[in-house]
Amino acid sequence: MSKPRLIGAEIFRHSSYGRWHPLRVPRVSTVMDLSRALGWLPPEQFIIAPRAKPKALHVWHTPAYIASLQRVEATQEATAQDRARHDLGSVTNPVYPEIFRRPATAAGGSLLAGELLRDGGIIYNPPGGTHHGMPDRANGFCYLNDPVLAMLSLRRSGVRRIAYVDIDAHHCDGVAEGFHGDPDCLMISVHEEGLWPRTGLLDDDAGGSALNLPVPRGLNDDEMAYIRDALIVPQVETFRPDAVVLLCGADGVEEDPLAHLSLSNNAHWAVTRALMGLARRFLVLGGGGYNPWSVGRLWTGVWATLNGHEIPDRLPPEAEAVLRALRFDGNRRGKNPPEHWFTTLQDAARGGPIRAEITDRVWRLSQRASRKG
Repeated sequence: MSKPRLIGAEIFRHSSYGRWHPLRVPRVSTVMDLSRALGWLPPEQFIIAPRAKPKALHVWHTPAYIASLQRVEATQEATAQDRARHDLGSVTNPVYPEIFRRPATAAGGSLLAGELLRDGGIIYNPPGGTHHGMPDRANGFCYLNDPVLAMLSLRRSGVRRIAYVDIDAHHCDGVAEGFHGDPDCLMISVHEEGLWPRTGLLDDDAGGSALNLPVPRGLNDDEMAYIRDALIVPQVETFRPDAVVLLCGADGVEEDPLAHLSLSNNAHWAVTRALMGLARRFLVLGGGGYNPWSVGRLWTGVWATLNGHEIPDRLPPEAEAVLRALRFDGNRRGKNPPEHWFTTLQDAARGGPIRAEITDRVWRLSQRASRKG
């Protein structure tokens, strides 16, 4: 099998949702720069993401919505109808210079990934992971839904059974809509209880295709390890998928400003490692993550995990320079960042007790799945 391949693009280096939006911070460019500084991204493993054409997006998004996105980018103005029907130009989903080109590039990477995985392999598309996008509107910073597009692309490549695992702090409401009731799709979402969009309740099985696990604030590494070993891996193994798609959002780490979980990046890498080899095809997407140091370090570590690279205790000067050049204006965490954010990739482990409410919810989901099986 060929080496894993990473999909990226330069559009993500300078494109921003606006000065005060959570997605003002660099993320994908940091992963590319760190990986190259560490010698982990030779040209033969890097793919430039193509921009998806409107027709390719119509497989799930409405033509009227895609046309509105293109027009709003051209005029840099959203009409009252754009806001009312498509939620374009809102505080959450603002108008910015690349409002169509940026998400269309992330989606193009995910569509391409589905084609490249036809015969097996591992693809990493950190620009992807916009799991809130809806067919006719933007939603939760997500103008398109590239996970849905990636899974539909896999289906066109002959892949039938897909296991979709989402460990972003926010529930994957758009993906749940896209694959509601699909018997050949297993969706497992681990997300913070009560956090926007407040969907994905424990008893919501998305028409029989989902196992939703809302977790309490303060989720620690040991609790995520329990969830991984008692729920995620056994259910994926039982499902016997043709492909696994992992959405590896970085907003579950303790330093993230939008969520309230207490994971270290070790937890995400361990889930990634556990899912490798459970299907011939493995696609890893990005997702949330709003602290530039934590998301860049975590996602670069995902790439190391996929390749079996050993993570150094101390970064070389070239990699350290990438992290020292980052800025996090307007957030208290950016005023006095700790030194290890510059010098290491790996966080210290953040273990703790495994709370009864987590073991009980995992048991209930496992029982439901066994009754269905």
